Amino acid sequence: MILDRILKVLVRKGNLTVTYWNGQTRLYGDGSSPSAHVKFTSSAAARRVALDPDLFLGECYMDGSLEMLQGKIYDFLALVMQNVGTTQYHPLHKFVHKSRMAFRRLHQHNPVGRAKENVAHHYDLSGLLYDLFLDRDRQYSCAYFENENSTLEEAQLAKKRHLAAKLNIKPGMKVLDIGSGWGGLGLYLAEVCGADVTGVTLSEEQHKLSNERANQRGLKGHAQFLLKDYRHLDGPFDRIVSVGMFEHVGIGHFPEFFAKCSKLLKDDGVAVLHSINRSDGPGATSAWIKKYIFPGGYIPALSEVIPHLEREGLYVTDVEILRLHYAKTLREWANRFEDNRARAVELYDERFCRMWELYLAGSECAFRYGGMNNFQIQFGKDQNVLPLTRNYIEAEEARLRKLEGKTPLLKMVRR
Repeated sequence: MILDRILKVLVRKGNLTVTYWNGQTRLYGDGSSPSAHVKFTSSAAARRVALDPDLFLGECYMDGSLEMLQGKIYDFLALVMQNVGTTQYHPLHKFVHKSRMAFRRLHQHNPVGRAKENVAHHYDLSGLLYDLFLDRDRQYSCAYFENENSTLEEAQLAKKRHLAAKLNIKPGMKVLDIGSGWGGLGLYLAEVCGADVTGVTLSEEQHKLSNERANQRGLKGHAQFLLKDYRHLDGPFDRIVSVGMFEHVGIGHFPEFFAKCSKLLKDDGVAVLHSINRSDGPGATSAWIKKYIFPGGYIPALSEVIPHLEREGLYVTDVEILRLHYAKTLREWANRFEDNRARAVELYDERFCRMWELYLAGSECAFRYGGMNNFQIQFGKDQNVLPLTRNYIEAEEARLRKLEGKTPLLKMVRR
């Protein structure tokens, strides 16, 4: 009963009940909240989770050998992560983590062709799936909740507004959106800010839909979306923005990314990079996430990013950390997915839905209890380009908010 010994050491707070395959039920924690009750249906499942929970807990939940008898998978993960945090709590787990750290550059090797394959694994799933849990603009990155009562739609619009304000765009400027998704941010920058936008994505589904949306809104001449790797682009651009794409670059390609940004950005240009950040320093991608959700992906630490900007001679002009905004975003996504779960089963199957539930729940717990957050780094080549204080950001947001009132809200193209 390796798992029993580990849980006795691990779970000091909360109320975890585990029913084992042989009918034994054991309690862990101090009896306080939160609480959860799980069951392992085989000795093999319990043994695998004990030896490598990072990979096998997710697989056991997907195949049904880990069952929830009380609470949801989120409750179980939240209870465990509140006890563990970011700590590797067992010598074996420390060894497995170190081995993954040793091979992380190999796992994150993303040359042009492979990068497209990795993107297709996640982003070329059925668009109907994403419509089940995202907002109508299909924003698939951290929202910006300006207050506790913000809806997901309001928070995603605020995110676009916040980024646009930091870019300080003037009408007619050429803007590059690296990792443009389904086009929502690019369309906003073209329609509300008056920019000429070029977006690039490696997802064929995103490419088709974003251009359909541009045509639908009469923006064909001002917003174009290319099925192209950013490394194959020519510039220059007045502004560069990248939201939720940097997590797919891979640590070995960071120098390449910032060298290309420097080459594409005008001497008086401004760029904003929005990415998930691991606050506890360099790490390794979860084995389960790498295998099932984001192959080739890696969430960086700020300490792994800033040096590359410095080496390229790029000035860091502003850094903002968004702390619990992504936790709130993921909670909204998980609630919507749960409401539409039956439709998701029709699209795929039960195993896929359990995988997606774990992905959303585990991600939310990582942001609430595991040290994950988001950074927005603003940078350029000339430190004199932007105003001296951050007041211009708030003023620009107010101006853009008024313009939004004159623009019909962006709506998803339904197929």
